[in-house]
Amino acid sequence: MANYVGFAGYSGSGKTTLIAKLVVELSRRGRSVVVMKHDAHGHYNEVEGKDSTGFIKAGATAVVTISPDAVRTYERKEEPSLAEQIEVHADADIILIEGFKQDKHPKIAVFRTIEQGRILDMLDPEPIATVLDASLRVEAYRGPVMDINDVHGIADFIEMYVGLSNF
Repeated sequence: MANYVGFAGYSGSGKTTLIAKLVVELSRRGRSVVVMKHDAHGHYNEVEGKDSTGFIKAGATAVVTISPDAVRTYERKEEPSLAEQIEVHADADIILIEGFKQDKHPKIAVFRTIEQGRILDMLDPEPIATVLDASLRVEAYRGPVMDINDVHGIADFIEMYVGLSNF
């Protein structure tokens, strides 16, 4: 069974930076971590002019690049789902999901400004925790509240939430 938690917030809220720091911290703890990122508008592209992009543009269903330290897969798929990819990577200790605000998986709300705090009103179900800039004074918190710079504490919370902690 997959252990996963999402991070939802507006652009510029610090989701990507926080997740990158959590990957370092959780990996340091011996956890295998997979990150899934939502590209809602389909803007992400491999580097133009490289072989992988050329093969996909030519109609390949998938391109797998194998190098000494990694395997990269680009797979063409109609209406891929987050749930399907979670199952594909269920052997990871923890899957960290960026975005997918509308999906029903457990999420941590992330924001650094009062305006970005509006994310709390659009998440369904309510977030399992709130991560924000410690200088903010907002009344509408949901779940435990953590400082966006407390990567160790956030990692502790995630491990406890998914059942990988002895706390």
